[in-house]
Amino acid sequence: MVNDLTRRGTFSRLSMGALIAGLGLIGAVSVDADDFARVFYDARSDQLVVTMRYRGTNAKHAFTLKWGACQDPQTGGSPALSGEVLDDQWKDPAVRDYQTTTRFALADMPCRPAKVTLRTAPRFYTTIEIPPLPIR
Repeated sequence: MVNDLTRRGTFSRLSMGALIAGLGLIGAVSVDADDFARVFYDARSDQLVVTMRYRGTNAKHAFTLKWGACQDPQTGGSPALSGEVLDDQWKDPAVRDYQTTTRFALADMPCRPAKVTLRTAPRFYTTIEIPPLPIR
C-alpha cells in the first residue's frame, strides 16, 4: 500500500512538473510574434485604433495597414473585409516586450459598413464591425 501511494505521489509530481514546463514553453513561443492587445473603432476621429504587442531589440517598430478586397455578405449583413497589419521590422530579433498604439484613418477603406478581420503574422487575428461612413 505504501509503495502504491509513493508511486502515485511521484507520478503526480512528475506530471505536474511536465505540465508547468509545457505551459512555460507555450508562453515563450506565443510571445515571439506580433499580437493584438486592443482594437477599437473611434467614431469621433473615424479611425481604427490598434494596440500591438511585439518583441524586438527596439521600441521603434511602425505598423501599417494593407486592405484586402471586399467580400459580399453571406447572410445579408455587412460585407467582409480583411486587413493585414504589417510590422516594418518583422525580422527584428525577439529580445524585449514592447507595445505601441497606431491609429489608422479609414478614408481608403474599400467598403463600408464592413465586418473587418485584421490579421498579423503569423497566426493572430481579430474582428471588428466598422459602421457606415459618418454623415458630416
